[in-house]
Amino acid sequence: MTTSGAPVCILAGAGSGKTRVLTRRIAYRIATGSADPRHVLALTFTRKAATELARRLEALGVRGHVSAGTFHAVAYAQLRQWWADEGRRAPALLERKVGILARLHAAGGGRGAGAKVQPADLAGEIEWAKARMVAPDAYEAEVARLGRSAPLAPAAMAELYRGYEAEKRRRGLVDFDDLLGDFVRVMESDADFAASQRWRFRHLFVDEYQDVNPVQARLLAGWRGAGDDLCVVGDCNQAIYSWNGADPAQLRDFPSREPRATVVVLDDNFRSTPQILGVAASLVRPGPGASGHLRPRRADGPLPSVRTYERDVDEARAIARSVRDDHAPGTSWSHTAVLTRTNAQLVAFEAAFRAAGIPVRVRGGGAFLQRPEVKAAMADLGRPEAPLEAGLSDVAAAVRQGPHDHGPAADERRAVLDELVRLGHEYLAMEADPTVAGFTAWLAAGLRAEAPHATADAVDLATFHAAKGLEWPVVYLAGLERGLVPISHAGSEEAREEERRLLYVAVTRAERELHCSWARQRNFGARALRRQPSPWLEEIQAARAALGGEARPGSAAWRSRLAEERARLRGGQGGRGTHPRAGVKVGVDADPALLGALKRWRAGAARAGGVPAYVVFHDTTLAAVAEARPRTTASLLRLPGLGPVKAERYGEAILAVIADHEGGASPPSGP
Repeated sequence: MTTSGAPVCILAGAGSGKTRVLTRRIAYRIATGSADPRHVLALTFTRKAATELARRLEALGVRGHVSAGTFHAVAYAQLRQWWADEGRRAPALLERKVGILARLHAAGGGRGAGAKVQPADLAGEIEWAKARMVAPDAYEAEVARLGRSAPLAPAAMAELYRGYEAEKRRRGLVDFDDLLGDFVRVMESDADFAASQRWRFRHLFVDEYQDVNPVQARLLAGWRGAGDDLCVVGDCNQAIYSWNGADPAQLRDFPSREPRATVVVLDDNFRSTPQILGVAASLVRPGPGASGHLRPRRADGPLPSVRTYERDVDEARAIARSVRDDHAPGTSWSHTAVLTRTNAQLVAFEAAFRAAGIPVRVRGGGAFLQRPEVKAAMADLGRPEAPLEAGLSDVAAAVRQGPHDHGPAADERRAVLDELVRLGHEYLAMEADPTVAGFTAWLAAGLRAEAPHATADAVDLATFHAAKGLEWPVVYLAGLERGLVPISHAGSEEAREEERRLLYVAVTRAERELHCSWARQRNFGARALRRQPSPWLEEIQAARAALGGEARPGSAAWRSRLAEERARLRGGQGGRGTHPRAGVKVGVDADPALLGALKRWRAGAARAGGVPAYVVFHDTTLAAVAEARPRTTASLLRLPGLGPVKAERYGEAILAVIADHEGGASPPSGP
């Protein structure tokens, strides 16, 4: 289709070819003469995306003239021109904030409760504030209004932020975030400069519009002025950066904010099988388009799998074996990826894959041994010849005693250090005379960095965030556990919804095969903790059960079967409920003595798992069990609230309770 509307909002779902559509629209506009390439500005969020956009335009015959780049790069180039026109000396660009912040924090704010805060966390908080154009004097009020958790007490953070800005002015520096804010201020204060910018950039195109933050939106408005020649492309279901200042409302509210806009929905998915899209559709609310979900354009594939492992190391080793066993001669390792919620989880997979002789490439987050917190902790272990155990205990104690409420960056850093401690205990268990030097050498051998040419064909290990924009024929989603998916610090409903969208992004990276897994026990440092499956695994199980025959994602049959399976797995919220298949009350004739025994068992299981009783099973489910008195796992699976995940975890114990009860009770009447 073609449209001459302006502005244009393209809602492009995962795998719908949004970059292809964006570049072809630019090329079409230029070819038809409705856009002058010298006046086109295409904005992206990464240098890689800008390079890919330019490459595709060149392949379409659009060479030179078109300006394509990140918001920061384009703003910097235009600011330099303005400084030159004004006869001003361009300030030097500060590459990293942490050096200044570390010194300021140590000098004035590095005592007491905030002493263990990392400079990177402080830099991240300032970046968040600048993305929202929040000045130091307004910082405290904005944090209070949003209920945001800050690395320091808000007053102390505001003072540090104020000192950082003063230090930059004193030294004649600007940071990357200043480029956007300063450019906005210049555009809003210099009418002639703003007019020249609008003359130069008359045709505006923005990729990944759901990731625009307030300062970028204000900058875009400055370039646009009163004009309507704007085309934005994005997907509300892939908005996963609001914690870092992005404002998905920019895309979500675009049609209501721009009543003259032409809205185009791209809901054909050319990447994933119908089975994978069925799982993806179960995780997010229906969107625009005829079905509300992506329409598959690939042939059928296998149902996504869900597996449970006893320990996290078992999970890593089993996935490594599976990847090795499925690797056919002549095929590429790079067709496969393992994705986890956090960087720390990837370390066990890196070690397991290397032990299995499988080449790996870790995307995003940096190499484990090069992370600043790991290097600092290794230095704290002591001299090379020192015994490892004492130093490791000190690191573990520091992790436990450090601050525990400072947001995603600090949580990730603690998780990385927990993983270092876990590796240390693994080394202690196998070495008769463990020293710091021996541990260092063992780590280097197991987690060695490889040269670029050596990892050209390798299995990708990446976090959900780092995987965005990528795709693989085979994807393993590992560690799908409560506390990780969703992450434990996602306290608000908005944060949990973003976590749900993040899982959706991870699922839609898969083209042909999707494998999901979780572990009943996960080590955090020296602590082995029992785990619960992610609450969204039930959604995945329901989607798997709903798929089949003509029940395609988004169809009426699929929606009906999905609702039925969800009800069966959840089993209701209160007392005795309605069986979703039969439409009759269940649990009405529950055996009171058996129901009491099941509740006592549930209380013990809840205490052992450190979770509320209802997380194990609702009363509805126990009442249904006490009424039906099943003898087999297959019979259990026919009851409401007992899906495959819970049946695997608790099935044997429930059947044992029933068997014990039946040993001292009258047999059930009827067939």
